[in-house]
Amino acid sequence: MNFFDLLKIEFKKVKRSKIVPLIFIAPLLVVISGIANLSRYFSPEYTNAWSAMFIQSALVYAYYLLPFSMIVVCVMIAGRETQHNGILKMLALPVSRYALSLAKFGVLMFYLFMEMVVFLIVFLISGIVATHMAGITETLPLLYLIKWCAGLFLTMLPCLAAMWAITVLFEKTLLSVGFNLFLVIPGVLIANTPLWIAYPYCYSGYLVSCSLHDFTAEGTSTIFSVFPFLPCAIVVFILALLLAVRKFGKKEMR
Repeated sequence: MNFFDLLKIEFKKVKRSKIVPLIFIAPLLVVISGIANLSRYFSPEYTNAWSAMFIQSALVYAYYLLPFSMIVVCVMIAGRETQHNGILKMLALPVSRYALSLAKFGVLMFYLFMEMVVFLIVFLISGIVATHMAGITETLPLLYLIKWCAGLFLTMLPCLAAMWAITVLFEKTLLSVGFNLFLVIPGVLIANTPLWIAYPYCYSGYLVSCSLHDFTAEGTSTIFSVFPFLPCAIVVFILALLLAVRKFGKKEMR
């Protein structure tokens, strides 16, 4: 059984789960409420409306709601194996537990990508309605929005790997959820310290904070620097994923 066959099996397992409705909740809440609050200050002369709406929506989303929703998705995917001793049945097959863990992480990345697509679509619809009602004729900056959404997806990957590792390490759902939440909550504080570069739970929020800086500081370049962030993020991602892969199913194999 190759890796792509495992991916197909994992997608079949979660086909009837409630993950798809879940990934709609956070984008709908943060985008609609954020744009609704900001649009009260709109006027036909308002400039940079799209940038303001994006930052208003994405700040809370990137720091909290996106990580929270991914924690739940991790638990739901892991829970499919704990029900009815499914993990023992899978490990009894001629399947590498390492490949099985990677396949599950592949499903996680797919749902993260889907949530970002949902966020972009909901944001576009809400933004078009808000600007139309305010009489704003500003051009829709589609490439700008796609760039920042892609940035949110990429910067969330190390955090997702860390969440998956913790979900694998802690057998009890309450412990894995609690520990992940404990790591998410101080993200906004750590993002304002030099330690942010080694703390994956604040990467996406820090990216949006940089977009806020670009928006408010006219004539300056972005404060988000690819180096040394990129090497550090890659190391964090690889280490967390390796930990998850090595520990997945190890207890059941004893």
